[in-house]
Amino acid sequence: MEPPTIRQESPAWTFFVHLSFLLSLGMTGLGIYLLPADFWVKGYLVMGLFFTVGSTVSLSKTLRDQHEARKLLNRLHDVKTEQILQDYELRGDLPAR
Repeated sequence: MEPPTIRQESPAWTFFVHLSFLLSLGMTGLGIYLLPADFWVKGYLVMGLFFTVGSTVSLSKTLRDQHEARKLLNRLHDVKTEQILQDYELRGDLPAR
């Protein structure tokens, strides 16, 4: 059985993800700030923006956790299967012909 590999993102991709998040958040904030509307309307939009960002972070964490759990369960299943096969081979329970 092969050891699991650790997948690491490149520094360029990490920079791009951080930059796009900051740009989208900044541009949306600037758009709300420059919006010709009352202060309470802008406040409502900012609260919606913060709620959207927070729920997006929660969703991405939940999806990542579910993916990691599935990987762990599959890994455990593979280890159990390999152990059963090794025990079977060690006992010599091969059917006689």
